[in-house]
Amino acid sequence: MVEFNLPANSKVREGSLHRASAGAKRVRKFKIYRWSPDDGQNPRTDTYEVDLDACGPMVLDALIKIKNEVDTTLTFRRSCREGICGSCAMNIDGTNTLACLMPIEDVKGEVRIYPLPHMPVVKDLVPDLTHIYAQYTSIKPWLQADSQPPSDRERLQSEEERAKLEGLWECILCFSCSTSCPSYWWNSDRYLGPAILLQAYRWIADSRDEKTGERLDELEDPFRLYRCHTIMNCTRTCPKGLNPAKAIAEIKKLIVARKFA
Repeated sequence: MVEFNLPANSKVREGSLHRASAGAKRVRKFKIYRWSPDDGQNPRTDTYEVDLDACGPMVLDALIKIKNEVDTTLTFRRSCREGICGSCAMNIDGTNTLACLMPIEDVKGEVRIYPLPHMPVVKDLVPDLTHIYAQYTSIKPWLQADSQPPSDRERLQSEEERAKLEGLWECILCFSCSTSCPSYWWNSDRYLGPAILLQAYRWIADSRDEKTGERLDELEDPFRLYRCHTIMNCTRTCPKGLNPAKAIAEIKKLIVARKFA
């Protein structure tokens, strides 16, 4: 019988417990994934007790409090704290989301925090986004047009044309959707994943863009596009309430339609 085991250095061990200060009454435990490339140690989960009476309401508030007051070595990304930049995307209580938008009270029991899954880890809660940003660059995410813009104004759209971009332009590239997609886990070397394909459709749907044919040519590939199996994890997990699966379906429909045009 074949027996499969994880590499020894990939097994996550129990780490340290950092207790709340004496007298704290409303305490929650935060169990946080820790790993550093510098110490040669296995990953671990450290537990931090946080006094919620001395902390903001969001998971990101707790992380900032832990870093500022308990353990300065804790590493994570954050910026706007308003759900706009996408920097603080991580796996919280088993769901990919934004720490700045996740209320602590919405998590029952211990608050378990891990980096986005199936991504190389730089340190602690920081995933390496080099590959996925290279995929983003590959779709040429900017307006492409051969015609000259008007000399006295910007390129205009009708209200109906602009409405087609709703649910697309709001994507903040947090990559919660792509890192929740089993197809992307298995084929991320070639499959673009829901975040990048939603961004690709954003430009295909833009009436001002004049490279629709070329964009569809680039996407029509068994792996780049068609490894989507409509599992719908991407739509369920999007912290902005967007529907990447629908955008992918629209690209497929356009590719089919032009074959019969």
